[in-house]
Amino acid sequence: MRQWTIDAFADRPFMGNPAAVVEPFEVWPDDGWMQALAAENNHSETAFLRRSADPARFDLRWFTPATEVPLCGHATLSAAHVLFAELGSQAGTLTFDTAAGPLTVSRHGDGYEMDFPVDPVTRVETPPGLAEALGAEPVEVWASRYLMAIMADAETVRTLTPDSRALLAFGDGALERGQVIACALSDRDDVDVVDRFFGPGCGVDEDPATGSARCGLMPLFANRLGRQTLRFLQAFPGRGATFECELAGNRVLIRGRAVTVMESVMRL
Repeated sequence: MRQWTIDAFADRPFMGNPAAVVEPFEVWPDDGWMQALAAENNHSETAFLRRSADPARFDLRWFTPATEVPLCGHATLSAAHVLFAELGSQAGTLTFDTAAGPLTVSRHGDGYEMDFPVDPVTRVETPPGLAEALGAEPVEVWASRYLMAIMADAETVRTLTPDSRALLAFGDGALERGQVIACALSDRDDVDVVDRFFGPGCGVDEDPATGSARCGLMPLFANRLGRQTLRFLQAFPGRGATFECELAGNRVLIRGRAVTVMESVMRL
């Protein structure tokens, strides 16, 4: 079977976030096999698709090298890119049935638009030890799916060198364990918010581009800036990823591009 490596939220190779996308299955393989392949790929996510009776609708699951996750943006964008650009889907919109509910991806200009659910956000007290784990003191801390630490400025976000083991202590209940977003208002004219995503709790010390993070960041900063459309830069060192997002009621429209970097044949 075939597999593709896609750089998502990027307009050229070696930027954004790489995801592996496996050729769609008729029947799910064993979970252990999917986890083993994701570990072999060693990307932050590998996307697995299963066909349905509708050629524009697929089941979709995501695995990091360590575990299956309930929501992933960049691997959803990558899966749609494979179906549109590599497998020739003529659908205007693709629907993915996932653990997070139905997600759609449509063509949008020379890229794609994803429709994701908003994560409600709540301000919380700064957890003890978070500043030490991140390496800088947050100005505010908010909770959505992830813990979100607003830093003093964008340069602080860019230069963080967190202690990944210490970050594993954060997150319980509705919060994803050991998954923390650091963010700040941008110091660039072409970007509104700069952020980074640290995810040792899901086996990824730092993720280069995190679509699901927009589900909480977007309502937080749209309210703060008084705008429904914002531009984000995820400042992963050496790569970087850009997003345009629009708040549409209880949904977040996440726009970005993707490029195919590799096509391979698996001898399995």
